[in-house]
Amino acid sequence: MSSNGTDPAIGYICSSIAILLFGSNFVPLKKCDTGDGMFLQWILCAAIWLVALVVNLILHCPKFWPLAMLGGCIWATGNIAVVPIIKTIGLGLGILIWGSFNALTGWASSRFGWFGMDAEEVPKPLLNYTGAGLSVVSAFIFLFIKSEIPNNTCSVDTTPLIAEHVINTAQDSCPSDSSDSWVDKLSTVHRRLVGCSLAVISGVLYGSTFVPIIYIKDHSKRNDSTYAGASQYDLDYVFAHFSGIFLTSTVYFLAYCVVMKNSPKLYPEAVLPGFLSEVLWAIATCCWFIANHSLSAVVSFPIITAGLKNYLLMTLAFCIIVTAALCTAFSKL
Repeated sequence: MSSNGTDPAIGYICSSIAILLFGSNFVPLKKCDTGDGMFLQWILCAAIWLVALVVNLILHCPKFWPLAMLGGCIWATGNIAVVPIIKTIGLGLGILIWGSFNALTGWASSRFGWFGMDAEEVPKPLLNYTGAGLSVVSAFIFLFIKSEIPNNTCSVDTTPLIAEHVINTAQDSCPSDSSDSWVDKLSTVHRRLVGCSLAVISGVLYGSTFVPIIYIKDHSKRNDSTYAGASQYDLDYVFAHFSGIFLTSTVYFLAYCVVMKNSPKLYPEAVLPGFLSEVLWAIATCCWFIANHSLSAVVSFPIITAGLKNYLLMTLAFCIIVTAALCTAFSKL
């Protein structure tokens, strides 16, 4: 694809690929014990950075803008909560909630020009606002969906890191409470509250992840700006963005090791599935970058995040989100 082209067809194709991969990238991790998620977070972000390195080489190493790393820092901060969210309210409901707030934040920041960005104008604002309004409705519907997450942390899918043949032979095969993460010790009510709150926060952070890149692109058109002449092709910023993700996750993991007194909880069985999971995620995000370039963020955000949620469940939510995405898309035509 030419970096100067903005073919809508390419944008919609990339959006479709992103929806498919975002909706399935966690599947490899479904049967893995991920503990508190901090070790997994670092593995995931290492895989993401390697994909970015390959993309950067393919693009012949475009100019590196450090500000673009900030978006990766924001994303990595939101992603820390993914494992606790899945453990408290489940993957399906978690994606539905954070996807809704992701879409709303991304749409609003682009539409109204928050954080120093240029406001996006659409030919049919009524449809655009209707789509955003329906996304708000769906977000609140998702908050009231009941999720069934068992309090018992034992599972036939969970394999202990080290098999103990000598001690605890007279006890159940379940691990002791001392090996449980803080999430496993929460009551049902607290799980619900913590899970939904973290999903909302993650969604807002995810929705802000492209802000630094859009800011650079908008200010590249101003001769008096530090970013004058910067590339208008979103994929040129993917290496800086993903480098921010890996750097931030490394800092968080090192801090976690300090808190754990150099005894972090490691889960080797999650390494390969986690690596595969985030390769899929990284490819999906690259497709999202291209969709942003072809369609603009004010259109691609609702389409991709809405499509991701539709991929999961809920007939009522499905109808609302599809309508929201279509209204937003047609408002740009």
